[in-house]
Amino acid sequence: MALYEHVFLARQDLSQQQVDALVDHYRGVIHSNGGTVGRVENWGLKSLTYRVNKNRKAYYTLMDLTCPPEALKEMERQMGLSEDILRFMTIKVEAHEEGQSAMLQKREERSERGGFGDRDRGPRSFGDRGPRNFGDRGGDRGDRGPRSFGDRGGDRGGDRAPRENTDGGNA
Repeated sequence: MALYEHVFLARQDLSQQQVDALVDHYRGVIHSNGGTVGRVENWGLKSLTYRVNKNRKAYYTLMDLTCPPEALKEMERQMGLSEDILRFMTIKVEAHEEGQSAMLQKREERSERGGFGDRDRGPRSFGDRGPRNFGDRGGDRGDRGPRSFGDRGGDRGGDRAPRENTDGGNA
C-alpha cells in the first residue's frame, strides 16, 4: 500500500467538533476501502492568503494515510462534493515523518517565546540615524543642498533654451 500525507481546509464557520467529525468520517472511508490513518494533526483556524468561497480563514488538518489508491480516490471524491471542505491536497511520500509536523513545531516555538510578530524580534537597530517617522524630513537633506524650483525638471526654469514652434502653425 502507498503512503500519503493529506491536508484539507475546512470552512471557518464550522466548530472544532464538526471538523473532528469530518476527520472521523474520512477515516471511516479510508478504513472501509482497506487503508489505515496514522497521525492526525489539527493545525487550527488560520488565515488564508486569499479568499476561497468567501472564506478568509479555514481549519487546517493533516492526515497520514496508508491506503490503496482506490481508497484515496474515494475520499477525495467525497471531499470534492462536500461544501464543508474548501481545498485539499495529497502528496505521496516514501515514509511518514516521526513526531510532530513543522507547523506544530513552529507553533510550540512561538508559545515558548511568549509572543507573535515584532515582539519576538527584540530591539531594532537604526544605526546612527535614530528612529524616524516617514513624514519627518527634519531638514536632513544630506549633501544635496536645498531644493530650488528649477531642480524639478521640465520648462519651469533652469539653463534650458526656450522651445521653438515647429508645428508650422500659428502659436
